[in-house]
Amino acid sequence: MKKVWQVVIVDIHPTSMLGTKLILEEQQDLLVRGMTSTGSEGLDLVNIHQPDLILMDYRLPEGQADQYIAQMKNLSAHSHIIILTDEDNVKLFRHLISLGASGMLSKQASPSQLIHLISGLREGCVSIPLSWLASAEWAQPVESPVEELIVELTETETFIMERIVQGVTYDKIASEINVSRRSIDNYLRKIYVKLDVSSRAQAIERYALYARQTKTVS
Repeated sequence: MKKVWQVVIVDIHPTSMLGTKLILEEQQDLLVRGMTSTGSEGLDLVNIHQPDLILMDYRLPEGQADQYIAQMKNLSAHSHIIILTDEDNVKLFRHLISLGASGMLSKQASPSQLIHLISGLREGCVSIPLSWLASAEWAQPVESPVEELIVELTETETFIMERIVQGVTYDKIASEINVSRRSIDNYLRKIYVKLDVSSRAQAIERYALYARQTKTVS
């Protein structure tokens, strides 16, 4: 008997979210443990339930789902994240995979396509539309926002970003490295310049790409 996968759904449309829950729970090996319409509450549910599968809308009240993918993977490394989107294209798929997602599915997809994608993940496989293989974009190199950006974060700056991605407060980070809260703000200003961003959410997204690129090189 297959292991029952625990599922968390993050979707801005309550009706769609309920419909997805019913589709999943028709399968005996899928159990929805939590549902929410915001990314921040989604992080809480992931931290509590450590789900096997996260279905997340690409468009959330706080912005695009990009910023939450790395945070969720840090909270629950084994979780598979499937992004539900209206933008059914190869470029977005490759971008989401580079952030740590396990798949992408069009919101117009049928219930059987959703179940097929999940079944593939159980077997260690990722499903994509056959039409993408004929796309010119499929043969192009992956475009990373940080490919041409030389990022040299110091050890302290790296530690700060790691803790921010994990959801730790600025005050706690300050106490951990024995500096003032104002010093953290100064560090962040320097980090934002190096990452070429202007907000915390953008920094988290850019750092996730930077960290993955660094691991690949090492």
